[in-house]
Amino acid sequence: MDVEALKSELTYKAVRSSGSGGQHVNKVASKVVLYFILEASSQFTDEEKARLAEFFQNRLNKQGILILDSSESRSQFRNKAIVTQKFLDLVIEGLKEEKERKLTKIPTVIKRKRLDTKRKTSEKKANRKPPKID
Repeated sequence: MDVEALKSELTYKAVRSSGSGGQHVNKVASKVVLYFILEASSQFTDEEKARLAEFFQNRLNKQGILILDSSESRSQFRNKAIVTQKFLDLVIEGLKEEKERKLTKIPTVIKRKRLDTKRKTSEKKANRKPPKID
């Protein structure tokens, strides 16, 4: 995966941050919104696009555009770096192959130990009862 080529496919937009903050926040567009069109990307194979589409299924809008934003910092430049890193981390995580789980057999010693513990607990509880007189 070529990170620089992938970054060139991203679109950024600076907007005003929401919420309270006084005079400064009302006049400065420091929040950065990142747009990425998954289907139009030339950096991924069809298989990778399918895997990413499944990974991003709750994040993609109806047009297939991934939208991420960052308003953590007061600096537009810093927010752009944060949202880009967030995007790259998500792509790397989405492309990870899940390891196939290897089934393991429970050792006989462990089974025996569990049954012995159950038997001892049962005997302990049985000894608490008053004896039956016939």
